[in-house]
Amino acid sequence: MPHSLKKDLNNVFSFNDIIGQEQVKRRLIQEVQEGRIAHAQLFCGPVGSGKLPLALAYARYLCCPNRTATDACGTCPSCVKWEKLVHPDVHFIFPIVNKAKSPKVSVCNDFLPQWRQQLIANPYFYLSHWLDDMDAENKQAQIFTQESEEIIRKLSLKSSEGGYKVTIVWMAEKMNEACANKLLKLFEEPPARTVFLLITETPDMILPTIQSRTQRINIPRISEANIAAALQSKYGVQPVDSEKIAHLAGGDFIKALEAIQLNEENELFFNWFVSLMRLSYQRKIREMKQWSEQLASIGRERQKSFLDYCQRMIRENFIYNFHRPDMNYMTLQEENFSTRFAPFVNERNVMGIVHELTEAQIHIEQNVNPRMVFFDFALKMIVLLKTG
Repeated sequence: MPHSLKKDLNNVFSFNDIIGQEQVKRRLIQEVQEGRIAHAQLFCGPVGSGKLPLALAYARYLCCPNRTATDACGTCPSCVKWEKLVHPDVHFIFPIVNKAKSPKVSVCNDFLPQWRQQLIANPYFYLSHWLDDMDAENKQAQIFTQESEEIIRKLSLKSSEGGYKVTIVWMAEKMNEACANKLLKLFEEPPARTVFLLITETPDMILPTIQSRTQRINIPRISEANIAAALQSKYGVQPVDSEKIAHLAGGDFIKALEAIQLNEENELFFNWFVSLMRLSYQRKIREMKQWSEQLASIGRERQKSFLDYCQRMIRENFIYNFHRPDMNYMTLQEENFSTRFAPFVNERNVMGIVHELTEAQIHIEQNVNPRMVFFDFALKMIVLLKTG
């Protein structure tokens, strides 16, 4: 996983360390220099675009009393505290799970050591990586109501450093409604020199009342050139390989990192996908039931990730039929499978397969029995593949 790849820069939370996103960096720096700092900002962008690293670098820049025209100074007491993520005026909110056998609801402080370790190792990571670090097992992560009370308490205190107080909310769409409503009051009447940085991949899942009170910062996918350059300079990947990986990543730097190391989860997803398609084609009902029971045991967040993977594979196999390699984003292993499987995904069934995958995702989100969800989907694939 990406967090196992150590970074080779001294200031791991600096603008200089961000992959690409030069236009966004210039905008953030300019607004600070001109004193136009919105008290609530919404960093929106696709997965792997670097939203969290940008928010970290921006927060560090805000906290630094000796900031330069391009970055935080890197040497003042504030920057030194930032290196270990122990700045007293910086607070983090992120999705968590309730601790087993705990008499009270968990809060982010309970997971702060793991969170700091994850960010210091590499701030480019998926939710699934964070769930593994928490040992979430089958639990779905969210930001609980108790978290809003914690942050209200923290922000009621005076700034320890005499500067800005910054709260970074990673995956703000995971806030439950009660938590979001309590934070809304803070956005309406924020304490002096307080800045909220909300980070999201799906802004439409955030309460409209919160969206309307934030300054939106749209962060695009990272260019292939920037990903390739970063792989070469930071991780020693050869130019030819880095360009192929950058194309495969599709603007997602986390995916690029996974491509340069053994990724057990993607390997597992690929094998499960291939197994399902073969069993459905061969109409092996008993084995399909065993397959669904295996998927039911992996936890809901990983189940959702697997369904995302299936959607990608269906899309890639449909495009593969048009013989446009520049439009395909598959590993060599996936491509080898697609040479035989792609003809079964065509105009007659592709929308039906995508629809069933979407329905399965909705049911998993709604806590429907996963054995039923996956077995039902597997049975429907028998008909859909025959249609193809």
